[in-house]
Amino acid sequence: MKKILFLLALAANICTAQEKLSYQKPSSEILELADVQLAPSVKIASNQEYMIMLYRDRYKSINELSESELRLAGLRINPKTNIGSRTTYYNNITIKNPKEKEASEVKNLPKELRLSNYKWSPDESKIAFTNTVDNGVELWVIDLKSKSAKKLTDANVNANLGDVINWYKDSNSLLVKMIPNERKELINQNESVPTGPTISTNNGKKAQNRTYQDLLSNPNDEFNFEQLAVSEIYKISLDGSKTKWKDSDMYRNISFSPDGNYVMTTTIKRPFSYLVPYYRFPSVTTIYKKDGTLVNEVLNAPLNEDLPKGFMATEEGRRDISWRKDKAATLVYVEALDGGDPENDVEYRDEVFTLEAPFSGNGTSILKTKNRFSGIIWGNETTAIAYDRWWNNRNTKIYLFNPENTSKAPKIISDRNYQDVYSDPGSFVTHENRYHENILYLDNKENTFLIGDGFSEEGQHPFVDKLNLNTLKKETLYKSNLKDKKEDLLEYDPETDQLLTRIESPSEYPNYYYKNIKLRKAAQQLTFFKNPFDKIKDIHKEVITYKRDDGLELSGTLYLPVGYDMNKKEKMPMILWAYPREYKDKNSASQNTQNPNEFTYLSYSSPIFWVSKGYVVLDDAAFPIIGENNEQPNDTFRKQLVANAKAAIDAVDNLGYIDRDRVAVGGHSYGAFMVANLLSHSDLFAAGIARSGAYNRTLTPFGFQSEERNYWEAPEIYYNMSPFMHAEKMNNPLLLIHGEADNNSGTYPMQSERYFNALKGLGATVRLVMLPKESHGYRAKESILHVIWEQDQWLETYVKNKKTEKSN
Repeated sequence: MKKILFLLALAANICTAQEKLSYQKPSSEILELADVQLAPSVKIASNQEYMIMLYRDRYKSINELSESELRLAGLRINPKTNIGSRTTYYNNITIKNPKEKEASEVKNLPKELRLSNYKWSPDESKIAFTNTVDNGVELWVIDLKSKSAKKLTDANVNANLGDVINWYKDSNSLLVKMIPNERKELINQNESVPTGPTISTNNGKKAQNRTYQDLLSNPNDEFNFEQLAVSEIYKISLDGSKTKWKDSDMYRNISFSPDGNYVMTTTIKRPFSYLVPYYRFPSVTTIYKKDGTLVNEVLNAPLNEDLPKGFMATEEGRRDISWRKDKAATLVYVEALDGGDPENDVEYRDEVFTLEAPFSGNGTSILKTKNRFSGIIWGNETTAIAYDRWWNNRNTKIYLFNPENTSKAPKIISDRNYQDVYSDPGSFVTHENRYHENILYLDNKENTFLIGDGFSEEGQHPFVDKLNLNTLKKETLYKSNLKDKKEDLLEYDPETDQLLTRIESPSEYPNYYYKNIKLRKAAQQLTFFKNPFDKIKDIHKEVITYKRDDGLELSGTLYLPVGYDMNKKEKMPMILWAYPREYKDKNSASQNTQNPNEFTYLSYSSPIFWVSKGYVVLDDAAFPIIGENNEQPNDTFRKQLVANAKAAIDAVDNLGYIDRDRVAVGGHSYGAFMVANLLSHSDLFAAGIARSGAYNRTLTPFGFQSEERNYWEAPEIYYNMSPFMHAEKMNNPLLLIHGEADNNSGTYPMQSERYFNALKGLGATVRLVMLPKESHGYRAKESILHVIWEQDQWLETYVKNKKTEKSN
């Protein structure tokens, strides 16, 4: 009787229109899993002399998220400290030699460390970083040999636009963005008196931009953005002395040439835009000598508001300017050969050029790509590897070419669907050259090496391959065959035959090891991290495969409750968690990239917490949405969505573990969109949890997720896919959660608010939880624990105890 009264009281509480509720914490079973200290991030110097470990709190606090914040031109800035208001900080750093077991503390660190923007010196003997204090950002340097830190500046570093620290090649000084003395006081929007209306115009050009958030919206925003973006650049030596290198400007990017004799800067210019973020504002890219003497302006890019339609659209003229890493001082840039418009039918999409000092005039063409250019790995004067990519057919190519001899046609050494993970050749091994730049490793026989994830029909077996660039013959040097463990191959040094790996199991936290491929010696363990989720180390975990009604093979990771007896097969409630993904072919969509030996990591968003409360969990269930040939995936979105869900529930039900009348579905972002559609168009679920989603696609009229067509080209797609348009069909309880400060494109907080109002007006069982200060991903400990509590209450009421409710 007490249990019945509790459930009735809880249901009444949840149905209240509005309620004043302080932050709650979940039950002890979940809390002891959610509130744990994680192992540090690990970074190893390329010379393998030093390993640094960076520690941070698992969550921020609501006090941190409540600090001052301005949202301008796609940025979120703390105007008091002059750094991103959502920056992730580390609160400790330790150093050790990889061969040592224990790490050493760094001497002279600030008492309240808030470390970010760390950068190794070129010779890897030091690390520079910023430390955020109450009134700004300081520059610090750690000497790795002495394990001692030193402050180089006061709290007047400007970290608002990133790219804050750049080392000179001698590792003895840095270029740093600093706040100018003449910066003007910011305008308080709440106190300023308008001088006129805000007006936007268009001269007839199409500007089909995605629904960006945090954009400039009035002249006061423009003024504040400019004040926060402007920096002076100073050369700062390790003794703390400084000299001005460049006067005030809105410096976006700064980079040294490989030999260190030149510096490239990109500065933002007016006019600003109210439609696109700061990185699409007009900009000027200029080359200087390292002493600050002007050499040449290499790009004057206009405002980029009106790109052609499509994910493969790009700007005309020079773009993607960078340094050629195997040369002392040579620029590389790309130009579109199709006018930047993917609708234009051309043989080649992009052309790559190099431009040598003094960086004037036109560059020298070195390569044309069939698809949109996506990067180069430089080798030497006669060898380089290039990549391209085309979203519409998911094609990617790898080119082997001679950058000094364009008369020699490039070889396409890989031509594949990039979603076809089984055919992925892996990533090329690189090493540092004399300029301390990473370039393609080549031995004296033109052999190079690749490291791959190794997904296949037989499971995951990461590999190291040797590829001869003359014959293109490939030899597998190493293939991971560990039993009951997962191995990630991170780096390989062919000269020392040393392979850096990370090994884990469902109950063993990932740790780092050195291996030798040829000698086959025992692995050398580098870290000794313990499992922070020890209380669920013995839960049953497996990757299950099953088929959709059209024969498509799917997969998901299945977890059984703590203490579950697989022989008795008691029927338990289940949580299905997923995220839809679009494909252009069934072969790629059916491939399994889940590894049952992966460590069971519980992030704040994980449904796995509920194995401690008696739930079966099917996590990361495959939800492919396929559109082959001329058909687009979204043409049959709802049908495929329901088919995926039914196949997943049938598969676990056939194993005998669940009560299929007590199944919940959950998802975040596009997964939340999935949840609302499933509850509206199927009767498969008892309840749903939808976090930070978008539910009315007409509010994102120029495309969403992987949909290129705009609303006016495909109004039926936008209508049929919008749960808001079908709110009257909602017959199951839905928990909506959203951050009040969501910054993700398209997932405005209004999406959840309007959807809630529609569902409420139509009499649905729905609860809306708006999280103060939270963005698209939640950060504050108070918020996260409360979200877990909300989900737990919802599941207990509408899923686990559903039969109890019916019988009473």
